[in-house]
Amino acid sequence: MGRKRFITDSYPVVKKREGPLGTARGEPHVIAGEDTQSLSQEETELELLRQFDLAWQYGPCTGITRLQRWHRAEQMGLKPPVEVYQVLKTHPEDSRFQCSLWHLYPL
Repeated sequence: MGRKRFITDSYPVVKKREGPLGTARGEPHVIAGEDTQSLSQEETELELLRQFDLAWQYGPCTGITRLQRWHRAEQMGLKPPVEVYQVLKTHPEDSRFQCSLWHLYPL
């Protein structure tokens, strides 16, 4: 029985190096004067809808619109977010808002 083996015996410790301008790799690079916190209302609403598409607790979203999926989830008692319904009602003709993330992919 020798010494206790550690994971670092097989895999060496790798320290992250800093990239350009002192940022660590994998972190977004911020341009001077750019405010990353200020998303437009449209971008915020689209992000809300993307998160709705990715939430599987409301059922599959391929082959139907987001509004149809929201109504189906409501009828099944899954309590979809009311904010999603409000966003969908404010943009009834815009396909960026009505179609799910995967509407361009064939079934």
